[in-house]
Amino acid sequence: MSVRILIIEDEKLIRWSLRQKFEGRKFNVTEVECGSEAIEALEQGMFDLIMLDYKLPDMTGLDILSSIRENDKDVVVIMMTAYSSIESAVDAMKLGAYDYITKPFDMNQLLRTVDKALETTKLRREVRELRRHVAHDYGVDCIIGQDACMVELFDIIHRVAESGASTVFLRGESGTGKDLVARVVHYSSDRAPKPFMNITCTALSETLLESELFGHERGAFTDAKTQKKGLFELADGGTIFLDEVGDMPPNLQAKLLRFLEDRMFRRVGGSQEITVDVRIIAATNRDIEKAIQEGHFRSDLLFRLNVISINLPPLRERGNDITLLTHYFVDRFVKEFRKPITQVAKEAITKLKAYAWPGNVRELRNVLERAVLLSKGDSIQANDIVLGRIETPKTIEQTGITLPDQGIDLHDLESQLIRQALARTNNNQTKAAKLLHLSRDAFRYRLEKLGIL
Repeated sequence: MSVRILIIEDEKLIRWSLRQKFEGRKFNVTEVECGSEAIEALEQGMFDLIMLDYKLPDMTGLDILSSIRENDKDVVVIMMTAYSSIESAVDAMKLGAYDYITKPFDMNQLLRTVDKALETTKLRREVRELRRHVAHDYGVDCIIGQDACMVELFDIIHRVAESGASTVFLRGESGTGKDLVARVVHYSSDRAPKPFMNITCTALSETLLESELFGHERGAFTDAKTQKKGLFELADGGTIFLDEVGDMPPNLQAKLLRFLEDRMFRRVGGSQEITVDVRIIAATNRDIEKAIQEGHFRSDLLFRLNVISINLPPLRERGNDITLLTHYFVDRFVKEFRKPITQVAKEAITKLKAYAWPGNVRELRNVLERAVLLSKGDSIQANDIVLGRIETPKTIEQTGITLPDQGIDLHDLESQLIRQALARTNNNQTKAAKLLHLSRDAFRYRLEKLGIL
């Protein structure tokens, strides 16, 4: 697609000169000589670059620039003027001008500025498109459900996302979609342009988890050769999702509580207090009140986390959503695996609805993925649905694994298994982690620990 440039300039000779240069580069050029014509041109089309004169017959370039910014925040604007002053340049840059050049200008230098400006426009629009896709993928509509409890959940998510709540607590069984809800809350809020950082509190040792969250100073411990910013610092303005927070070590619970109280922290080995603005979304599948009674979780931390609590219903309580989710996942996997499946038999749906789903939506997804992969016909039949354990647990003797008399290097065995999993999945870490029944964070921790990365 040809680059579109708008020249807003009242001097005919300058317009002609710029048009000659730009059309020589195969650019599509529109030229106007006053502010009213510029506004009309902007209403009729979209441009990649705008060359804007500071002084026009009917209004100033700053008036035009302000109007441009209201309609298109990505297009770059280069101001042109014969009346350069520090004040006018500062005003233009405050309103979002990309650059400010003085007449008469060197054409070669101008063209270099134009090339850089066009690259900026391209990058801005790519980022905007990426954000649009992310917002679509993690909008409330991406959560599948029509049951009354889900409609209520959608309403709560909307209200939480639009609120200024700095702490949100998600409760629900494993597999109910707490990570998805956390992303939806973030990308439906005004924090969406800022980072979304997530970490599983059980995936790392206490020392590594503290370093990941708060960062560390150089020399804070043996391997701290450089300063490192933690997730709290990197996510400034955005959201941090703390999954499985109910299993966070007691020492870190105390540090998290302090952060939630004053929004300040110190890097490991540091003395400087760092203040950030982040929304904390914490999640757990544990009975947190029971964990408090047993002394495993701080009651004061729960009070801080539980400002806004969202309970995710288990799949067995979601009525006819099993049918809805089944068709959604089957359609998805049929496209992904290019299978000729066109329907799900009523008997298969009946079988799915009669099951208790202890693993919730995650388990349903896995069951349907297997059914689509292994189905031989054009429909999913009841015998394609394998529920519960595919095979009964085996004893050590039944697996054929024996411990040699001379013992075994567990570190070496773990390394070999991880390398085999990576080889079998063409270095796809997510799939390799799944083969070893590990979370992706836990798998990456082992990669780093074993030096495989």
